[in-house]
Amino acid sequence: MNTRFDSDLPFMKMHGLGNDFVVLDARVRNIAVTPALAIALADRHRGVGFDQLAVISTGAGDAHLTFYNSDGSTSAACGNATRCIARVLMDESGQTALRLTTERGELQATDVGDGLTSVNMGQPQLDWRDVPLAEEMDTLELPIEGGPTATGMGNPHCTFFVEDATAVPLEQFGPRYEHHPLYPERTNVQVASLVGRDHLRMRVWERGVGVTLASGSSSCATAVAAARRGLTGRTLRIDLDGGTLHVDWREDGVWMTGPTMHVFDGVLTPQFLRGLE
Repeated sequence: MNTRFDSDLPFMKMHGLGNDFVVLDARVRNIAVTPALAIALADRHRGVGFDQLAVISTGAGDAHLTFYNSDGSTSAACGNATRCIARVLMDESGQTALRLTTERGELQATDVGDGLTSVNMGQPQLDWRDVPLAEEMDTLELPIEGGPTATGMGNPHCTFFVEDATAVPLEQFGPRYEHHPLYPERTNVQVASLVGRDHLRMRVWERGVGVTLASGSSSCATAVAAARRGLTGRTLRIDLDGGTLHVDWREDGVWMTGPTMHVFDGVLTPQFLRGLE
């Protein structure tokens, strides 16, 4: 695909609980996203700034979504971005339910009213091969200090249950485990503490990004881990730095519900884009 840009490139800026995204719409215009473009756009001083970049294209369902981290790497899943884009597409089409395809597979999205959008992130991956981990082991409690739980949600997760999630120095803690040798593809790292019945406080370090105010796939993974460990039931509230998500691990997958925000639309100029060629 041609990577040359000779005209403005429109984008949307969105966030789900402060987990923010730049969204490019490639349904009409071919857009060749390179790691260089993703990294340049992610720069909060010289670009636009985001936790993830999402690209909408045509697919087998209502649309196909592709995700990039701020370091230019790709991710098969991004729950909050999926909810945000689903909200835009439902407003655009008048539909209240969508089928979106991703590298994770087909995801269902629904409008549940009161400005809230729900996405089924699919069944969790609980076998070590699927997370993936580097060698065979029980994913419920890894042989790592703190005994975290490993979960795959289309991307790998490592969840630590701690006394007080707010007291963990995540800027130092997160990168230590993102690159742990048990995770050959790196991992998202969560720290979570029990607040009350079916209620968790969670903070997250995302691979290829760093500390984020929220993460949808991390919330789903943490909910699954808490239920597997008997700390909660399968329907719970998760309070993140940026706000609250509700997660429900049902027979058909892990549903995540929360608010979305379409902040503004903009255009990337040819001057900016030509610097990436």
